[in-house]
Amino acid sequence: MRLFILGLGYSARHFVRRFGDRFSHLAGTVRDPARRDDLAGLELHGFSGSRPADATINRIRDADVLLVSIPPGNTGDPALTALGDVLATGRRKVVYLSTIGVYGDHAGGWVDESTPPQSSLDRARMRAAAEQAWTETAQGNVAILRLAGIYGPGRNALMALRSGTARRIIKPGQVFNRIHVDDIASAIMAAIRHENGGTWNVCDDEPAPPQDVIAYAAQLMGIAPPPEEAFETAQMSAMARSFYSSSARVSNARLKRELGVAQAYPTYRHGLDALWRGGEAKLAP
Repeated sequence: MRLFILGLGYSARHFVRRFGDRFSHLAGTVRDPARRDDLAGLELHGFSGSRPADATINRIRDADVLLVSIPPGNTGDPALTALGDVLATGRRKVVYLSTIGVYGDHAGGWVDESTPPQSSLDRARMRAAAEQAWTETAQGNVAILRLAGIYGPGRNALMALRSGTARRIIKPGQVFNRIHVDDIASAIMAAIRHENGGTWNVCDDEPAPPQDVIAYAAQLMGIAPPPEEAFETAQMSAMARSFYSSSARVSNARLKRELGVAQAYPTYRHGLDALWRGGEAKLAP
């Protein structure tokens, strides 16, 4: 199989590291290929939203699998805008990385893939619109993976504590799911192998308050957690505050049932334990 990745972000790069050897050819887009020496071994193509070069278009046409991790902008999905005519022809499997943020606020209640998107945030509504656009463009042969809060090596509560940026913001009733990047990679591979398209939530088994994750990471490190801050009075940017606008418990039952994904890190504790054992954010003696 030949794989082309639109947007080599954190999750997509990790997928390549884990499963890249399953493909006969690997290529993907970045904004500036000359500045991405950390992606050695991949055929890199520049893409910043405008029509790419013919060589890039030809690689996309030849791909058996297209993994899409570019977020939509204010005017829609940039890949579909620039490449809609190319993507509407041929037959290929598309895996689109979306977000559980499309569900919006459910006051901590449970949601699943049958729950209609209802977010009040513009960026989440754009995601839902992009999901629909990709489904139509790919003629139904698209796997929509709605990802929870992503963490993994170099991007986790341990590292936030180590850098001094971790905060314990308390908003009563606030819960959400997370997902380790290893489990995202497994879900992507399972979706590629799955014969049909569909929508699946890629999240852990235990939605939890964000302050609990920070406290557990601090316990692993043997340090005091940062002080609690009330959400109502905490100084935050508008973007940071918006992440607290939705509270929901998201089910991953369909992911397990239909794609057969067995998560390596079913809770944030499993994930943080493994990261800590692996040397993540170890304090100097």
